[in-house]
Amino acid sequence: MEVKARPMFGRRADASPAQVPSHLRRLMPHLSPRRNDSLVTMMQEIRVDPALVYLEEKNRSRPEGRPMTLFHLFLRSLSVGMELRPGVNRFVKGRRLWQRDGVYLTFSAKRELVDGSPLLTVKRRFCSDDETVFDMVDAIYDKLLASRAGKETASDREVNLLLRLPGFLVPVVMGVARIADELGLLPRAMIESDPLFTSAFCANLGSIELPAGFHHLWEYGTASVFAVLGRIETRPDGSRVLPVGWTYDERIEDGMYCYYTLEGIRSRIEEPELLERSASQLAEGS
Repeated sequence: MEVKARPMFGRRADASPAQVPSHLRRLMPHLSPRRNDSLVTMMQEIRVDPALVYLEEKNRSRPEGRPMTLFHLFLRSLSVGMELRPGVNRFVKGRRLWQRDGVYLTFSAKRELVDGSPLLTVKRRFCSDDETVFDMVDAIYDKLLASRAGKETASDREVNLLLRLPGFLVPVVMGVARIADELGLLPRAMIESDPLFTSAFCANLGSIELPAGFHHLWEYGTASVFAVLGRIETRPDGSRVLPVGWTYDERIEDGMYCYYTLEGIRSRIEEPELLERSASQLAEGS
């Protein structure tokens, strides 16, 4: 269902109107109303030998059963990148560009590492000025352990309630939710709990030894970026690289801005000590 209405009163619970001087950038949501008409894809290779050495060293002092992983470093670098380069932390709703009020990352994980095991979806707010990379790792473990223990989230309750409805009512309710979202009427509590209202969605296929690829963006929700991490590959010269398939909505910022944002994410993982600094410290060059 395509909705052409603009958000009421120019407000949303999760964002404010983006201040964009470019007339073309403001016109883009009208030229390409759908997110999946606006996809740009890019395959990136991140050199991981320094990061793997760093992880081995840091994990000697980590609690048993809570190792820091390459995926943790990726989440840290991505979240810091969105703090340093806020143009990629935007989304389009109601034919208008919005600046999200925080950095939220959603990622999926298997409940158990066996074929057919259900996926867990975890959404979390990230702020490098509020926590170190080590605090972030522990907080993610806490959240994953709660999910794997079967603790029901607000989003789980909403989905379970929706699926109890007669089949013909489900698209009606979803249609109402889409219209409310376009109008900026969804309450913050619903947005906070929904994993598709996020800065970026990340899938770590490398954890199950699958290659990287590209993923579409959902029209529902506000995710403008999708990252798919593949298994580590070895180059002919013996160095190891992490392939990442990026999909992003070109309406949020121009290609050069997004490219340099992705390059920053890569460079920090290739020099992992930088991830111990906050975005503010990196911006100041300290």
